[in-house]
Amino acid sequence: MILRTDYLGKCYKGNIWGLNNFSLDIDSGILGLLGPNGAGKSTLMRILATVTKPTEGKASWKGHDIVHSPESVRRVLGYLPQDFGIYPNLSATEFLSYLAAARGISGKSARRRIGQLLDLVNLGDARKRRLGSLSGGMKQRVGIAQALLNDPELLIVDEPTAGLDPEERIRFRNLLSELSVNRIVILSSHIVSDLEAAATSIAVMSAGHLLVHATPEELLRSVVGKVWELVIASSDLANLKQTHIVGSTTRTIVGLRVRVVGEKAPTASARQVTPTLEDAYLWLLNGHQREQQDE
Repeated sequence: MILRTDYLGKCYKGNIWGLNNFSLDIDSGILGLLGPNGAGKSTLMRILATVTKPTEGKASWKGHDIVHSPESVRRVLGYLPQDFGIYPNLSATEFLSYLAAARGISGKSARRRIGQLLDLVNLGDARKRRLGSLSGGMKQRVGIAQALLNDPELLIVDEPTAGLDPEERIRFRNLLSELSVNRIVILSSHIVSDLEAAATSIAVMSAGHLLVHATPEELLRSVVGKVWELVIASSDLANLKQTHIVGSTTRTIVGLRVRVVGEKAPTASARQVTPTLEDAYLWLLNGHQREQQDE
C-alpha cells in the first residue's frame, strides 16, 4: 500500500459534503474514478494533489500525512486538473520550460525532457506554436505533458481525454498503461470505455461516497445474466425508461436497439448479451439510488 485515505470528508459552504467518510487503499496501477457529476471525484483528486484540505479524515503517501506534510507527495506528483490554465502567448516549449524551471528541473535536462514529452503527446511539430492558437485537444495534450515533466510516481488526471479525438484517446490510454507499471495513476473520466480499457481497478462514487472498489472483471461479473438487448419503436423508449434501467441505444432501420439492465428480460423478444462496464456501472448506481429512496 502506497497511497491511503482514511474517512476523508470535505464540507463546503451550506453544509454540502463533497466527500464523506471516504476510505481507500491504492497501490501501483491505474485507479479509475467513475461516478456522475457531483460524485466527489474532483474533490478527492484535489485533496490527494494537496490543492485543497479535507474537513476531516486523513490521507497519507508512503506513511506520510499529506495534509500536514504536503511536500512528501508534491515532489513526486504529476497533476492535470479538469480546468487546466495556459499562457496563450507562450509556445508549448516556452510554457513547459517555465513550468520545468518552477519545479527545479535544470536547463539541459528540461530541454531533453520537454522534447521527449512533446513527441510523446504528438505535438513535436507544434512545439513553437503559441498555445492560444492550438485546438482544445492540442491544449489538453500540453496539459498531459506538463503533468509528466517530473516523471511522477503519482499521476492524477481529471478528465484527461476531454477534447481528444478517438485516435488520441487510444494513444493516451496506451501511454497511461505504460506509465502505471511502477507508479500510481488516478484517472477520472466520463468516458466509461476509457476506464474499461485502461483501469486496473475502479472506484465507483456517488454523492461523495465510495460505493465499491473492484477490478473491471469483478464489476462485469456482477451483471452477468442481467443485460438484455431488444428492438423497440422510438415512441416506446420513454415508457421503457419508466420501468427499466436503459443503457445505450442505437437507431436502426427497424427501430431502436436498446440495452436494458435488469434481473428479468424486459420482453419476450429480448435476448441476453455480454455485459460492458457501462452496464455494471448503471446497475450499481441505480441500486444505490434505490437504497437512498428507501431510507
